[in-house]
Amino acid sequence: MTASADSVPGSRQLARGVVATWWYTASGVVFLEAMLVLFWTILAFAVPGTITPGVVVAVGGLLWCASTVLLLRDYRHRHDAAPGVAWRSILVPLAVAVAFGVAAGTLVGSWQLGVMPIVQSLALLNWPAGLRYRVTIAAVLVMMVLGFIDAQGADGGIWWVPILYTALLPVMTVSTLWWWDVLMTLDRARASEARLAATQERLRVATDVHDLQGHHLQVIALQLELAERLMPSDADAGMEQLRAARASVDDARQGTRDLATKFRSVPLGDELANARDLLRAAGLDVTTDIAPDAGAAPASALGPVVRETTTNALRHGGGHHARLSLRREPGGWRYEIANDVSPQATTDAEGSGLEGMARRVGEAGGSFDVRRDGGEFVVTAVVPDAEGAR
Repeated sequence: MTASADSVPGSRQLARGVVATWWYTASGVVFLEAMLVLFWTILAFAVPGTITPGVVVAVGGLLWCASTVLLLRDYRHRHDAAPGVAWRSILVPLAVAVAFGVAAGTLVGSWQLGVMPIVQSLALLNWPAGLRYRVTIAAVLVMMVLGFIDAQGADGGIWWVPILYTALLPVMTVSTLWWWDVLMTLDRARASEARLAATQERLRVATDVHDLQGHHLQVIALQLELAERLMPSDADAGMEQLRAARASVDDARQGTRDLATKFRSVPLGDELANARDLLRAAGLDVTTDIAPDAGAAPASALGPVVRETTTNALRHGGGHHARLSLRREPGGWRYEIANDVSPQATTDAEGSGLEGMARRVGEAGGSFDVRRDGGEFVVTAVVPDAEGAR
């Protein structure tokens, strides 16, 4: 059965990537705001006669930057929020922006600085898609006009730097959040695709089970009905139909077992990758020689062999190196695993695990060999391919 979207291999890494991208996005917005506060603080301290404007801009600016984190948090979770506007969560940041803007703009004598915190806080609100662009364009135009007014009374120098960046702050903020929106759209599409794939897989399994059981149950019903009709007049023929019905039950049970095995089986390529990763995680130096078309090898015969031999290498190996190989041969596949032998190892060819592997490979029409080659313990399994097995 296909796993859910949250348990698909790699989904946890993707989730961590989404969280990391959000922190990158939020920190980028706060960094832009902090840089503008720094520029305006430098200009405020340049005002002769008092340091009050510089202190107000610096302290108030830091408080304002902190308050915008609340707006960013609401923006991130806007799709999970209840309908309507969460005024309680945005009133405090908006009040801080208004207070900072009025105090700083008045002390520094800048219209742009006075309006900038308010405009930036409005840009962080969860506007509808069409309205967001209009609000952003209007904000940029207003900030450019106010910047032009402030520039008329400026003495030159570096005044143009905060004026320019303050005017462009709404655009930079919205573009940064737009990239986050694109990522979230892609992530939701990925999750929807995974859920759809799981649903399709369940539907396919249900269809296969329905077809298999429906066919056998229909046959069994007809055989039992025929046996019921024949028993009064021909007991031998009726018993024959009962035996046929019992055979049909066995066929249905075996078919269901084979179907379950089919959906529980892991592709052989994944088995080999898991074995390699497990051996490396145990500290072994692993070399692999895997055929490009290894997915075509019979996983039902070789999959358990790969798992058992990997466990055997971890349990009885010397813990230094291992070698995995799966190559196609004329009419079949050759799997081999070799690992260094621990001096205390007692592994031999008579172990129950090795006997079980030899029996399984033999049932598949292949050969199984265990040997010591110098300082290595080597297990080799040769099985016919699908066409050879048929």
